[in-house]
Amino acid sequence: MPDIISNKFQLRKFMQRVLNELDMDPSRASAAFDEWLLAHPSLRTLAVFSPLPGEVNLSASVRNRPDIDWLYPRVCGESLTFHHGNLFVSGAFGILEPTYNSPEVPIVQIDAFICPGLAFERNGSRLGRGRGFYDRTLVHSRKDALKVGVCFERQIVSNTFAENHDIPMDVVIF
Repeated sequence: MPDIISNKFQLRKFMQRVLNELDMDPSRASAAFDEWLLAHPSLRTLAVFSPLPGEVNLSASVRNRPDIDWLYPRVCGESLTFHHGNLFVSGAFGILEPTYNSPEVPIVQIDAFICPGLAFERNGSRLGRGRGFYDRTLVHSRKDALKVGVCFERQIVSNTFAENHDIPMDVVIF
């Protein structure tokens, strides 16, 4: 990453350009995620994301683990709600979301949140897309609920310029 990047705004622009220009194979990150899942058999209810371009697609992992209760986010005002999803519609920002009749699951029932991001530090700091949906939502999660960032190796950076309101990940998988 160039030394000229000195703030979140610049890092977001840089990472969006990098992710748009590169054709990244998700197999390494998906395999690492699958290994992580096997190492955490007590996790039963997981919130996962529908990927945007440049984000790791975990749909094969979800299909391969029907024993897990998978939930998907839906933008609801300024926060996220989580729902069972088999049928999806294009929602806010063009992200696939569960249909409106999909049952909502209370955030306190979620064992782990699998989070996307533009960039991550190895220590768990995460740079999102700038709207704060995950940060505002994760602050209400159970204390023991895991926060897991999943990304491509190219998304690991030395500084995400984390602020007090940014919720760190417990682990970053890449």
